[in-house]
Amino acid sequence: MKIREARVDDFDQIFAFMQEIIVQGDTYAYPTDMDKQSAFRVWMELPEKTFVVEQNTNILGTYYIKTNQAGPGSHVCNCGYMVAQDARGKGLATRMCEHSQLMAAELGYKAMQFNFVASSNTGAVRLWQRLGFDICGRLPKAFKHPEQGYVDAYVMYKWLS
Repeated sequence: MKIREARVDDFDQIFAFMQEIIVQGDTYAYPTDMDKQSAFRVWMELPEKTFVVEQNTNILGTYYIKTNQAGPGSHVCNCGYMVAQDARGKGLATRMCEHSQLMAAELGYKAMQFNFVASSNTGAVRLWQRLGFDICGRLPKAFKHPEQGYVDAYVMYKWLS
């Protein structure tokens, strides 16, 4: 398994599992009917860089890195991570988050912030905390989970330098 920068022709594979995750509506605040063109823009065009985890020619996971805020906040990056359903539980999210922190430092970022982590996404919250991220903000009932209703969203942050 290797992590490499994503190419445009990777997006068909990325969108296959990205669409499944978006449709579930339980982790990302994207419209559940997001079309492929909009997803491409969000995941491939707007970020500074996008990466994939690849085994042979199969893409198992992906993440992006982008500047979180302009101007005086431009030293803080934001990332989003997705793992294909059949590749979960194999440590890919850990590897991608660790890789993203190295890339962030290489790109000159001093900190990483996750703006909107659903509190119901307990696996992600636990992983981010294990990797050194603090919950520094709680947005009460800000995420509408399809089964649990309104749940809190967390702002999570890590100083990298």
